Amino acid sequence: MKVVLSGYYGFDNVGDEAILYSIIQALRDNEPGIEITVLSNNPPFTEKTYNVKAVDRWSMLAVCKALIASDGLISGGGSLLQDETKLRSIPYYTGVIQFANLIRKPVFIYAQGIGPLHHPFSRAVVKKVLRKTEITVRDQASKKLLERIGVQNPIKIVPDPVLGLKLAEQISTWWEKQAFTGSVVTVSVRDWPSSADYKHKMAEALDILAQEGKQIVFVPMHGKHDEKASKETAEKMKEKSYIAPYDASIEEKIAIIGKSDLLVGMRLHALIFSSITYTPFIAISYDPKIEAFAEIAGQPVAGHVMDEGWNGSSLSQAIRAALQNKGAESAHLKETIGCLQREASNTAQKAIQYFEREVKGNKIGEGSLKKR
Repeated sequence: MKVVLSGYYGFDNVGDEAILYSIIQALRDNEPGIEITVLSNNPPFTEKTYNVKAVDRWSMLAVCKALIASDGLISGGGSLLQDETKLRSIPYYTGVIQFANLIRKPVFIYAQGIGPLHHPFSRAVVKKVLRKTEITVRDQASKKLLERIGVQNPIKIVPDPVLGLKLAEQISTWWEKQAFTGSVVTVSVRDWPSSADYKHKMAEALDILAQEGKQIVFVPMHGKHDEKASKETAEKMKEKSYIAPYDASIEEKIAIIGKSDLLVGMRLHALIFSSITYTPFIAISYDPKIEAFAEIAGQPVAGHVMDEGWNGSSLSQAIRAALQNKGAESAHLKETIGCLQREASNTAQKAIQYFEREVKGNKIGEGSLKKR
């Protein structure tokens, strides 16, 4: 079987690379001989890192050739079909899906988080393009949004693919060199336009914790972008903090978060890394997907980047309470996330079974036409 994977891959975003890694891992577990071609912003990096074929996602000729030679397209996971961050996301990802539809290649929407869809154009295009696809989404809000815009296909809710990631031993050479003592709080912060100075609030809370003897470690999830946001937040602090290497591997960032006592996080996949290592987290939201996952994991959201209703004091109190209850929170995550980890790998099996049915059906249809 040959499949093409379309997503936000090759952009140095650890969350999206973790999605790709976990989907590839799950597909190979279910179909060891599967041939995978990834549409990537950095094909050489993707090929070397994941031992797959990769083509330039911006070359329509290369994309079309890959789809023509495939048995189907997997679109996802992540938040691809949304117009919150980039207006071109909808035209690009729906364009890839539409070409697959035109050449009669089955399309599987893989554990996506849908929306926001602010513009009527976005809603109309998504509704039209998804008519002939098999759809799985990662949360109830995504399913409700698709139903609200008129998508009538059956929509299944499945866990985020990264929850199914099979972890080797967690090792970070950077962490070992620091020789931290006492409690460690990791922090994932990103830039987001806001009139409320959320970085200042986070810095205030982290200063309070540092004064109590906690070590503060920033973990950049999106390369230099998040390294910059981490430095800006650290510079607002009066106490000492650390910033982990922005170019550390997926496994190393999982290890750093997993070895900490608690994560304060904005990035969704930082929260997921925390969950799969059963490390409690406090979320700072900028997007509905953060609240949705925090609810799934049973962990608190301390504030929203656009909201003035929280401050450094309230955030530090939430962190302190979570640290005091760490054992129970870790046990809760192990119970809650453990079930989702097992379910996450089943999504790849659903995709493979769907492609097998569609390919078989197409062959039967072609045979009937030849007899006529």
